[in-house]
Order: sequence, then structure tokens, then C-alpha cells
Amino acid sequence: MAISQTSPVRAGSRNDRSRRMSHEYLLGMTMARVSTKRKSNPRKKAKESSPRKRKSALRPAREIPAPQRAAEVGGEKLTFNHAMVYAADVRRALGFYRDLLGFKLVDEFRHDGIPVYARLRAPGGDGTIALHLAGPGTPLASDGVRLYFEIREVDDFCRKLQAKGFYITQMPRMMPWGWRHAYLNDPDGHEISIYWAGENRMKKTVMRAAKEIEQAPAAKKR
Repeated sequence: MAISQTSPVRAGSRNDRSRRMSHEYLLGMTMARVSTKRKSNPRKKAKESSPRKRKSALRPAREIPAPQRAAEVGGEKLTFNHAMVYAADVRRALGFYRDLLGFKLVDEFRHDGIPVYARLRAPGGDGTIALHLAGPGTPLASDGVRLYFEIREVDDFCRKLQAKGFYITQMPRMMPWGWRHAYLNDPDGHEISIYWAGENRMKKTVMRAAKEIEQAPAAKKR
């Protein structure tokens, strides 16, 4: 009876041991194969240690530009986005800003097939304007507000507008503050200046007339 009671336990111990041994054996064989594969190959090592390989390994890593912070794209500081221009006829206004001045259409909204809103981007930059249909009886006069568009070849640009039959109030001329200006109105009477300031645009300027007035009393005293 004792043997019959202990035999199953011993048999189970042998089976557990054999299972553990077989598992350890297989694990050991697997590790041995992996280590064999990882052994260095003299020829491969020689190739990797060649001057060309070493030189490429010493090349500096390419820098990844850091993402812009919110402040750099206007998230924390106020930025100018666009100007809204109200028009009695948006289609007619598109004929001026897009077809004559060369603005690129970004977005457009129509009602019953008639454009009532359009957003355009300047052909030479990221500046945008929006054209919005004015309500019935809404005055379109914009006294005290003028749109400025800059281009280096302002004279040639204005001559091309004239050749297309558009009237220019004042052809380009040098102004006392050092900018070359032309003046005109869009189809709805909004004042526009096409000009070229170049480097002077972000500099503090003094009008020649004001400078002459300041110098006049000093000259009289002398």
C-alpha cells in the first residue's frame, strides 16, 4: 500500500523534472543558436571598420526643427489676419481683385448661384482679403481707411492696369517720405494705394517738408 501511495508522487516528480529539463534544454539550445548567430564575422567586421564606414558613422545627425510655439504663430500675441472689403457686387469686385490685381481665390460662398463672399490671397505673399456682399442700402464709403498693396515694379504694374482700361487716380511718384505711390479706387470706391517702399517700409522716416520746416528757423537765426 505504501508503494502504491508513494509511486504516483515519485512518478509525478519525474514527469515534472523531465518537463523542466526538457524546457530548460530547449531554452538553452535556443540561446545557443542565437549566440552563434551573433558571433562576429571577421570579414563583416573588417568591412564595417573600413575608413568609409567609420567616416559615415561620424557624420552629425540631421537636426529636426523644433515645432513653432503658439506665440510665434500668433497664439499669444495679436496678429493682423485680413481686411474685409464690403462690395455691392462681389462678382464685380472679384473681377478687380482677382482678374486685374492677380489675387488668388481661396474660398467662395454663393447664394442662389451668386457669390456673396470670397476670400483671396495676395499673389506675392500670405496676406489675405475678404470680399463680403453689403446689405441693401449699406453705405460703402470708407473714408479714413485705405488698402496698401506693395510691388517692386509699381510703374509697370500700373501701366498694365491702364492698358486694360482701368483708371488710376495718381500714377506712381516718389512721395516726401521716400515711398513710391500710386492711388486708385476699386469698383466700390474703396481707396487703394499700390506702392513700393522696399527697405524703407520698416524704417522710421521723416517727411522732407517737415524737415525743411524744422531747419528753416535755425537757418534764419544764423
